[in-house]
Amino acid sequence: MTAKALSALSSVIDPELRLPITELGMVGEIQEEPNSVKVVIKLTIVGCPAAQSIERDVNEALAAKFKHVEVVMTTMSQEERAALTKKLRGDRPAKFNPFVEKDNLTKVIFVSSGKGGVGKSTLTVNLAVALAGLGQKVGLLDADIFGYSVPQLMGVNQAPTKVDHLMLPPIAHEVKLISIGFFVSDNQPVAWRGPMLHRAVEQFLTDVFWGDLDFLLVDLPPGTGDVAISLGQLLPKAQSLVVTTPQHTAAIVAERSGAIGLQTGQSVLGVIENMSYLPSENGPIEIFGAGGGEAVAKRLSELSGSEVQVLGKIPLSQGLRESADKALPIVISNPQDTAAIEIVKIAKKLIATPRGLSGKSLKITPS
Repeated sequence: MTAKALSALSSVIDPELRLPITELGMVGEIQEEPNSVKVVIKLTIVGCPAAQSIERDVNEALAAKFKHVEVVMTTMSQEERAALTKKLRGDRPAKFNPFVEKDNLTKVIFVSSGKGGVGKSTLTVNLAVALAGLGQKVGLLDADIFGYSVPQLMGVNQAPTKVDHLMLPPIAHEVKLISIGFFVSDNQPVAWRGPMLHRAVEQFLTDVFWGDLDFLLVDLPPGTGDVAISLGQLLPKAQSLVVTTPQHTAAIVAERSGAIGLQTGQSVLGVIENMSYLPSENGPIEIFGAGGGEAVAKRLSELSGSEVQVLGKIPLSQGLRESADKALPIVISNPQDTAAIEIVKIAKKLIATPRGLSGKSLKITPS
């Protein structure tokens, strides 16, 4: 009988796949006695980065039910890995983009800006972590191939685990991550042209096991280049979140990033004004002027034919800058900071935004 051991092991969650190890074919032979147990655990690959945490969790789970515990760590065979890959993909082909499926309900959000230096990546990272903190299942795709920064901002340097041709994205602060930064060493620059850029972002969608997500945030490169166009084609149901600063010039440039999304089929979800003001005892100090967010929202409303709102104004914050340097998002490191509070408010607005269900099956059988 192995019921007691299996019951204990069912509580052990694989940290990369976020599923019980008993459902992933990772539990091998079990020798169970009333007060002792010996279990074989099969890791997905040799050198699995989650090996230590899995072994620790298995020991703790079994120790709660048995006096004597022995855990033997081994590795799946090629056939077992193939079976796991098939289980994860289901009946889908070896390479597929789950976010274009008719019944997929993930909210895909492009976070874009017309120019660099407006805090887009820092904002995207904090929004992703804030959404996860609010109970959402979140993925973050760093599509800024040339200026990748998500690994640094999230404090992750672990490359994705590969199970055959399937990549398991690293997870930080309950957010699944993928970035070209995981595949280059020593901060090497990426010197690619259009076709290679398209192939890279396509692989981030087709070769990564994202699982069931509520949100996929995509950190776009600044401007309106190849990557933005490719992702617009690959993720036609996405919505754009445009980041600007209050300056008139920045607002004009930011407008273009929202407009390119309209050309490739994305609706505009809203505008965020970053570095909006400096809080002070005498009231907000508008160091970079005012009105940029409203100007972008007004123009995009005209271009799209539907109302576009400013979803939030994030103040200048020394804490926000320091948290980015320390690779710990401010919504975690200092949730009482004025910038963190505003970011969480925006995250709640994103959650409250209705999903587009047009054309999707609700999987309800009429009685």
